[in-house]
Amino acid sequence: MKHFWKKTAATAAGLFALAGGQAAAQEFYLGQIIWGGWNFCPRGTATANGALLSISQNQALFSLLGTQYGGDGRTTFGLPDLQGRMAMGQGNGAGLTPRREGEEGGSETETLTEAQIPSHDHDLKATTALGNTNNPNGAAQANGRTARVYSTSAQPLNTTMNGESVADAGGSQSHNNLPPYTVVRACIVTVGTFPSRN
Repeated sequence: MKHFWKKTAATAAGLFALAGGQAAAQEFYLGQIIWGGWNFCPRGTATANGALLSISQNQALFSLLGTQYGGDGRTTFGLPDLQGRMAMGQGNGAGLTPRREGEEGGSETETLTEAQIPSHDHDLKATTALGNTNNPNGAAQANGRTARVYSTSAQPLNTTMNGESVADAGGSQSHNNLPPYTVVRACIVTVGTFPSRN
C-alpha cells in the first residue's frame, strides 16, 4: 500500500509540474504546416515558400511530399509555396471541383469579359410623333421624316446612331479579387515525428 501511494504521488507531482508552467515541447508531424504571427520560422521548420530542398538531406520529408510541389525527383523536391496564398483542403466537397495536393489556382485580380457580365438592356424613351427639335435636352427620341431611328414593329432600322452616343463604357481594368485578410507566416515542419496512416 505504501508503494502504491509513492507512485501515485510521483505521478501527480509530474502532472502538476507540466500544468504549472513547465509545458512539454509540442510534437509536430513531419510535413505539417504551422502558422504563426512571428517573423521567422522556428527551429525544425522552414518557410513554406516553394524552395527546392536536397532529397539526400531530407529523405523522410521527400517520401511524404514527393514532387507535387516541384523539384526534379532525382536530387531535389519542392516545398509548398504559401506566400500570398490561402491553403485549400484537397478532395472534392459536395458540388465543388475536385482538388489535389500541389494544385495551384486563383488570381489576385480579375478582368471581366463580356461573357461574364450579366445580360442587361436599357430602355429608350421615344415617341412615334415627328421630331420638332434638334436639341436633346428635355426631349425624347422621335421619328424623322427621312430616317427611322427606332421602330414599333419588327422592321429593321435604317439609321446608324452617332458613335459617341453608343460608345463602350468602362475602362477594361481588373478589379481586386481578394477577401479581407490578415497575413501570418506559414512554416513547414522539416524535423518532426513521421506520421503514420493509422
